[in-house]
Amino acid sequence: MQSIDITYLNGPDVKALDITDAEILAAVEGALRAQGQGKTVIEPRVHLIPESSDKGHFNVLRGYIEPLHVAGVKVVSDFVDNYKVGLPSEMALLNLFDPVTGKPLAIVDATAITDMRTGAVTALGAKHLARRGSKILGHIGARGTSYWNVRLLDSIFDFDEIRVHSRRPESRQAFSDRLSRDLGKPVKVVEDWESCVRGADIVVEASRLPEPTPLLKTEWIKPGALVMPYGTMSAVELSLTDIMSKVVVDDWGQCRKGLPFGALRAHVDSDRITQENLHAELGQIVAGLKPGREREDETILFWHRGLSTTDIALGQAMLDKARRLGIGQTLKFA
Repeated sequence: MQSIDITYLNGPDVKALDITDAEILAAVEGALRAQGQGKTVIEPRVHLIPESSDKGHFNVLRGYIEPLHVAGVKVVSDFVDNYKVGLPSEMALLNLFDPVTGKPLAIVDATAITDMRTGAVTALGAKHLARRGSKILGHIGARGTSYWNVRLLDSIFDFDEIRVHSRRPESRQAFSDRLSRDLGKPVKVVEDWESCVRGADIVVEASRLPEPTPLLKTEWIKPGALVMPYGTMSAVELSLTDIMSKVVVDDWGQCRKGLPFGALRAHVDSDRITQENLHAELGQIVAGLKPGREREDETILFWHRGLSTTDIALGQAMLDKARRLGIGQTLKFA
């Protein structure tokens, strides 16, 4: 048997790559375009719950991208109380494989990838679905993905006002301080959900709730706004879909009936969102097969659950850059 080497990129390696906002967005947009063109395989995520979902669980995501000639599997943990022991709430490993032979290609610390690709899907959703003149962002939550939501959104819209809120005062202040420093503009901390959401052009809900609780009220949503909730447990009212001109998802296969978790799970299970009344998957819009925003007065809802293909595309982009820069370790597999 021929010898097989795999590339290992650890957390410091990923940081050393210093991947740019533009590189992140390009990799993720390429994955979305391939999905829209029918050139991907996305298996709905599965969950491993060691004790109870309110404590934490593992997500297992699997996919294949034909244009990149790569398949991958990511395992990401999501444990809400990790801050108490000095650990991030989400940690992940991505495994990349040759899709023809199954040969392992790489192991990548995907903790940063998870955060970056989530932020990129949020930002690319807004690129196609928000009003071009959107100037006020309201962001609920300070979880790991939240930083990249705000950073990549601001790289597209250059907001006049960014409001942030999260459950713990210390986390929202630290979140604001980091963003203010990195974006070079003030980021406003607000004390409650309503102050964050009301009047915002773009609303992102990335809360960490132990059980579904309708904390984000439909009446606060500005006409013409884009709303993007993606918490594991729903934080929105059932009436949210009543005011929407369009509903877009990242992948219907992961949003359909019969699956657990998700910000709009109750809306799907009660037939408020169905495959028939869904406007599009984001990949179809990126590929030019369906329109995104068509009028200034449209109020639009975008729900993304997380795509394995965006992890794989960003992981492959990092692997390519690491090889160019001589970063990473070579491990003997066989």
